[in-house]
Amino acid sequence: MSYMAKKCGVRFQPPAIILVYEDKEAGKSRQRIMPIRNFSKYSDCSRAAEQLKNNPRHKDYLDLVSLRQLEKLYKLLKGHLKGESLKVTLEEIKKEETIDPEEDLNKLDDKELAKRKHVMDELFEKNRKKKDDPDFEYEIEVDFTKDEQAESCGWDDASDEGF
Repeated sequence: MSYMAKKCGVRFQPPAIILVYEDKEAGKSRQRIMPIRNFSKYSDCSRAAEQLKNNPRHKDYLDLVSLRQLEKLYKLLKGHLKGESLKVTLEEIKKEETIDPEEDLNKLDDKELAKRKHVMDELFEKNRKKKDDPDFEYEIEVDFTKDEQAESCGWDDASDEGF
């Protein structure tokens, strides 16, 4: 059987992931409600999303839904269980997905650093020019003009004397 996921959302009461999909064989749109059990405000969202995606009952339906999207839905549910508003929870999720250029990544623990690297990798892949893109150019030549006075660097002045 082949299914094409159209929409994916979360229901807060009772907690469930709702998937709207198209059954390609029957040609009909259907809705699947996957109840969320044993999930609290202390649960790990990535682990819960992975368990749902690998569940044999839901695996065929969630094949085209990314693990990242399921994690976001679980984070929304977790925020609701903590008593946070939807707006606050969405702002937290957006903050996790953006990279602050002023942030010192050396001060982060391994788990947070892995998250930031994953976000950077996704952003790179999204913006990368591929060979199949219509505006792809194989060899780009750029001429850097020297109109401005070149700034001298102090670090290489002393090393010239020895050569």
